[in-house]
Amino acid sequence: MDRRYAMVPGDGIGIDVTREAVKVLEAASRVFGFGLTLEHFDYGAERYLKTGETLPDGALSVWSGFDAIFMGAFGDPRVPDMKHAADILLGTRFKMDLYANVRPVRCLSERLCPLRNYSAGDIDFVVFRENTEGAYAGIGGIFKKGTPDEIGIQEDINTRKGVERIVRAAFAFAAASGRNKVTMSDKSNALRHAHDIWQRVFAEVATEYPGIQSNHLYVDALTMQLIKDPRQFEVIVTCNMFGDIVTDLGAALQGGLGMAASANIHPGKTSMFEPVHGSAPKYAGTDTANPFGAILTAGMMLDHTGLPEAARAIEAAVVACLAAKECTADVAGRLGAKAAEANEGRKTAAAKAGSAARVEAAKAESSAIVATMAGGFGAVVKAQQSTTAAVQAGYAAM
Repeated sequence: MDRRYAMVPGDGIGIDVTREAVKVLEAASRVFGFGLTLEHFDYGAERYLKTGETLPDGALSVWSGFDAIFMGAFGDPRVPDMKHAADILLGTRFKMDLYANVRPVRCLSERLCPLRNYSAGDIDFVVFRENTEGAYAGIGGIFKKGTPDEIGIQEDINTRKGVERIVRAAFAFAAASGRNKVTMSDKSNALRHAHDIWQRVFAEVATEYPGIQSNHLYVDALTMQLIKDPRQFEVIVTCNMFGDIVTDLGAALQGGLGMAASANIHPGKTSMFEPVHGSAPKYAGTDTANPFGAILTAGMMLDHTGLPEAARAIEAAVVACLAAKECTADVAGRLGAKAAEANEGRKTAAAKAGSAARVEAAKAESSAIVATMAGGFGAVVKAQQSTTAAVQAGYAAM
């Protein structure tokens, strides 16, 4: 049961949070007993500035031999046109045909819910964003650049194949996960040509799922309704640009971009996983970036590659850390990224025990872990000064 993942930290805090996600993956490997090989690739701004190379020829072919790809974040002020980011991130999505961008929006702590009169449990939906077409396909150009007559054109590409497969993916997910409603969002009242195909395809596919409720909202109405009452949404499917925007709103509903995970999937092929947030260069190396988005993304990767128990344990560990406020300041915690990962890692082991047959013993262990959080694991691993080192030692003893 070996797993082999390509790790591409990228730029800025992408490097920081990927480092912590790696520790959790390694801990999950030890706790759940699966083999783990992580191969790191240094593609990002530093390499580009030194060599002029963004994504080497053959890189995607190499990555196709892995079980999955994990990426951090891309963007660096020294590369103002973001060429390296576009080539690496968008290039991977488009050239590997990772057409389904799947972004779960679930609030994991009551204190993170920003909506009055709603609870964390009211925010639980998944967005399926078409990932290879739309306005992000890069078709267009600038005519007479820098002159008073300058013209910019950006084409919005929507194919029958592209729309149908993401709509089908949304309905299939709803059926498989026990969700009862799929909402399609477009702007077909204004984008009459580009989004007419969304209307027709959605209506056709919906007839194949009579047990699932289907409805449509224009994207402006969708954003309003997400704030008014998020309980009405279970699965949302939409185009590339609108999915990008709506999922940032979703991130705000679940505690911020630092809590948001995502997957870029082509069923049956090597897929890519990335936290939603950007590279935030000014915070790089400051130990302040929230690693939970990256850690939850790592959990999605494990789930996608056949390790659902480990994925559930990772999410349970994040929930436990949030409850104990053993997390970063952006989610009302008091730790840096490294310590937050360390505590999350220890709780992953507790969640593993909680899924075993000895439930009562697991509860006792979990309670003991929570009780020692404020002491920095002093009662669990007394000899360690570093929280991360303490947790790693704790794993070794289990």
